[in-house]
Amino acid sequence: MPAKRGHKRKISARNGSQQLKQNREATIEELIEEVDARIARERRLSPSSSPNKRNTVKKQIDWEIPRKLLHSSIGFFTIYLYTSKGDPQTVVIALSSALAVLIPIDILRLKYPLFEHAFEKCVGIFMRDSEKKSSNGVIWYILGANTALITLPLDIAVVSILILSWADTAASTFGRLWGSLTPPLPTRLLGLPLAPRKSLAGFIAASLTGAAVAAGFWTCIGPIRDNLTWSWDAGVSSTFSGGSAEGGKVFSGWAGLAVVTVCAGLVSGVAEALDLGSVDDNLSLPIIAGGCLWGLFKALGWLGDIFIFS
Repeated sequence: MPAKRGHKRKISARNGSQQLKQNREATIEELIEEVDARIARERRLSPSSSPNKRNTVKKQIDWEIPRKLLHSSIGFFTIYLYTSKGDPQTVVIALSSALAVLIPIDILRLKYPLFEHAFEKCVGIFMRDSEKKSSNGVIWYILGANTALITLPLDIAVVSILILSWADTAASTFGRLWGSLTPPLPTRLLGLPLAPRKSLAGFIAASLTGAAVAAGFWTCIGPIRDNLTWSWDAGVSSTFSGGSAEGGKVFSGWAGLAVVTVCAGLVSGVAEALDLGSVDDNLSLPIIAGGCLWGLFKALGWLGDIFIFS
């Protein structure tokens, strides 16, 4: 009997050790499964694999809404002044007076931290972070608009200011909205330096806006005043076509509007995308756009004369 009892104890001990071993194996397997499940859960919740990653990035974009509202409102104010037949010289004097106040304020802001703090507290919502340690973009905006009004015919100057106000805003807005879905611009286009930080989406937005501005102005708003550079019936002004009214009419109507619209759109897109180093685009955009439009009408007038007299 004792031998049997000892034998039973050995069997039960052996069974107990086997069961303990099975329990350990089960516990290890459960731990492994739990770790795997936790890793999978973390991967699902991590930003790198989250399906909402793009939405999260979009929420972090600074849309600069106050700045864009101010930037684009200048275009509407320009149209009001044009349609109400305001005197361009009066506008130039008013803008120059504003510069006489803003430039000393900007110098004080950059020199004295206390003044800078007070200034940014008042108008900081309209400034980019890069402008807080450099000259204010409003100064370059006024300089660009004034240069266009002083050096260009009134209708071309107005269109160049509208391109600055609306095409630049459109490029910034749609570049931030869809820029990640389109390729960046090349560093050079036909020898011109482009900013690679800007996207194809912004370029297309600026081009379409500039084209719409030119088409809308010269067909609907421009005829309110006389002495237009281009009109639907007369085409290119005789001052741009060597004094020949017939030569200017070659690019009248739909043909002329199509040429002006397409060229204005391309000029707007390229001028907005140019990389000119430290030159502010609020200064360069209206000057380049206006200068190119002036050159376009000169070329159209010359081509019209050649067509008529050939």
